[in-house]
Amino acid sequence: MKTRLLTLLACISLPLFAQRTSQIRVYPDRGTEEISKHIYGHFAEHLGTCIYGGLWVGPDSDIPNTQGYRNDVLEALKKLQIPNLRWPGGCFADEYHWMDGIGPKENRPKMVNNNWGGTIEDNSFGTHEFLNLCELLECEPYISANVGSGTVEEMAKWVEYMTSEGDSPMARLRRQNGRDKAWKVKFIGVGNESWGCGGSMRPEYYADLYRRYATYCRNYDGNQLFKIASGASDYDYNWTEVLMKNIGGRMDGLSLHYYTVTGWEGSKGAATKFNSEDFYWTMGKCLEIEEVIQKHILIMDTYDPQKKVALMLDEWGTWWDEEPGTINGHLYQQNTMRDAFVAALSLNLFHKYTDRLKMTNIAQIVNVLQSMILTNGSQMVVTPSYHIFEMFKVHQDAIHLPLDLVCDKETVRDNREVPMLSASASKNKDGVIHLTLANVDLDQANEITLDLQAHKISSVSGRILTSASIHDHNTFDHPERVKPVAFNGAKIDKGQLKISMPPKSIVVLEVK
Repeated sequence: MKTRLLTLLACISLPLFAQRTSQIRVYPDRGTEEISKHIYGHFAEHLGTCIYGGLWVGPDSDIPNTQGYRNDVLEALKKLQIPNLRWPGGCFADEYHWMDGIGPKENRPKMVNNNWGGTIEDNSFGTHEFLNLCELLECEPYISANVGSGTVEEMAKWVEYMTSEGDSPMARLRRQNGRDKAWKVKFIGVGNESWGCGGSMRPEYYADLYRRYATYCRNYDGNQLFKIASGASDYDYNWTEVLMKNIGGRMDGLSLHYYTVTGWEGSKGAATKFNSEDFYWTMGKCLEIEEVIQKHILIMDTYDPQKKVALMLDEWGTWWDEEPGTINGHLYQQNTMRDAFVAALSLNLFHKYTDRLKMTNIAQIVNVLQSMILTNGSQMVVTPSYHIFEMFKVHQDAIHLPLDLVCDKETVRDNREVPMLSASASKNKDGVIHLTLANVDLDQANEITLDLQAHKISSVSGRILTSASIHDHNTFDHPERVKPVAFNGAKIDKGQLKISMPPKSIVVLEVK
């Protein structure tokens, strides 16, 4: 593999006509693992305006809505084919008491959101509103249940309320509140970040708590729960070790959280104001998740060689400083082409570990961190990250195809090595191959030769996401500054594909 060690200054000062060359070899007949659609999961926490004003405005709002859900947001989210949605947190989950969010809205008690800005919430968005939203989006609900400040009884009754079809006390209460038929709820998280905001626990203590709480999460009337333990923060491999040793097969999944962030102390940097060095460093930090995933998987493989326990990366994404003038603690940030690259590189990487990694949830869906959508009153705009999820959705439930990639690399700040090209391939049930490619280089084009190993190519088409500046982002005044367009840079040449990718571009190709 060709590697060049350059300073970023030298890298960005190369002439505009310079270009890189790369080679990709895809093996269409060697794919065995399915890319779970749940790799494309999402996360909606009671945080800032993610729920209130983002997803939910209430049925009496002047903003066009369906049963209280914003029509513009609903329509945009349906295009993503969202496979699952995690709720109500995040840190909020371990302070949330579900009974406060059922029954007539005028009778629901208000609460203080202690984790996120001290906002007063009226609980008008609760269990019914969330699960009905999942039905509208045709996605699986992922409930994060309260271990930090909740009781075993509270969690057990919530499961019964949501999923029991019988003449049980909680099923009767649900019917009394207007829902006769039980919902199907597959994914349930037994606590969230129990090492931190979920209770500041030791892993040994949480492991025992998990065993207790999960015991009383019953399966009712054919509803089969997939129970997820609260896992580690990025580099805490001891947490994974202790849980695999002490919980083992009593859990179906083990969560993991990893954010692309410059640091937890002081400034994280602005979402829209950064230089080229910051961009390449971000790509290196983003790609560092691969080593983190590998190390957690190695521990899991030691205790579970048959891979019965799934790894669930149920929080990931970029975390920048809040936008100036927004409410402290609401984590509202803009979303540029840099964020789109983090999404593209991460998703391409996740596909490689689909034998163990069965779900990921980007944080978050509306108005918070690396969101898909931004709203302001009646206005709505989709972000560059939204476009990546829409373009890459072709990989959902397709067979991952192994590939070899030879490309240039650059060594950036903190001695991180960043490949200048990212790639992934899959084959769907109809035999159509999809390729997702990201040219990370801000200044140089990349001429790619792609070999499909004697696989006959009859046609190729594609779309590209790029912009004049890596800082470009969509605003309410300019909602389409960054959007995908048709890509004509891929040609069939003697049975291979020749692909010309401009700088800072992300491409999806359909090959038949």
